[in-house]
Amino acid sequence: MASAPGVLAPPAAAGLGRRRGALDRLGDHGLHALALAAALASVAIAAGLAFKVFSEANEAISTFGLGFLTTGDWDPVHNRFGAAQFIYGTAVSSLGALLIATPLSVAIALFLTELAPRGARTAVGTLVELLAGIPSVILGLWGILVLGPALQGTIEPALHAALGWLPVAGGLFGSDYSLVGLFPAIVVLTIMTVPIVSSLTREIFATVPAAAKEGALALGATRWEMIRTVVLPHSRAGIVAAVILGLGRAVGEAIAVTQVIGGTAGINASIFAPADTLASRIAGQYQGAVSDIQASSIAYLAAILLVLALAFNAAARVIVRSLEGRTEA
Repeated sequence: MASAPGVLAPPAAAGLGRRRGALDRLGDHGLHALALAAALASVAIAAGLAFKVFSEANEAISTFGLGFLTTGDWDPVHNRFGAAQFIYGTAVSSLGALLIATPLSVAIALFLTELAPRGARTAVGTLVELLAGIPSVILGLWGILVLGPALQGTIEPALHAALGWLPVAGGLFGSDYSLVGLFPAIVVLTIMTVPIVSSLTREIFATVPAAAKEGALALGATRWEMIRTVVLPHSRAGIVAAVILGLGRAVGEAIAVTQVIGGTAGINASIFAPADTLASRIAGQYQGAVSDIQASSIAYLAAILLVLALAFNAAARVIVRSLEGRTEA
């Protein structure tokens, strides 16, 4: 289309108007080659990482087999090892953190996108996201100096007094208060997970079409009804993806958890008792392994953690696609 008289054609249009030569197509080929190399490199790195971890774990896999997953022993003196207690600690600490972080994150994202005054959104959002930039070792130190004593002296006795009489909660909130344990680890992981999930959820809420929200309000819906019938259904798939990403962050955290969980290999019904996780045991003992079978067993823990991470990503994709299909239907 010719430009109007007196109007200069945009640079892109001017460039497209002339004949292309071999040099003009070099950018296309270069971009394709660069993108392909980056994709192949990521696959190669993941494959190399998995190969190395499983090769290091081969001796333990051959010795203990799948029984390693259900065995609770961790005895370097007699070379008896199992991962059950670490899987339990990882599951309880991560899922506990997610149960607390998910509603908090969704509420923060809703406040920042739908309820907060426009002038306060950037400031509050920045402060929340700053939590993600705090080094995990600093959070772990805060957990030792501040969080642990506060939980042991105040919150844990209060939870036991309020919920300890219930049949199931009685064991979960026992009377064995401690400065370190699963509960401090859950709180620290919650603090580390909230910025990630809330930031992603906030971006997801921002993609909801303004016309759909305004239409609901025009039909007489209250602010809460608009959020419940328009914003949340439109964002379900994205919220699930954000939560799964937060779960992966919680499962893989090592340093902060190592500082507050206690490092005790065992399964205890009470979340106030010391415990340990897969990532914490790997970080704490691999360099100090006293035998080849112990080092291989720790690598076996890393292999379990790697499989869990891949499983979470696969599950997130399946869930997101399922929810997207329901939304389109």
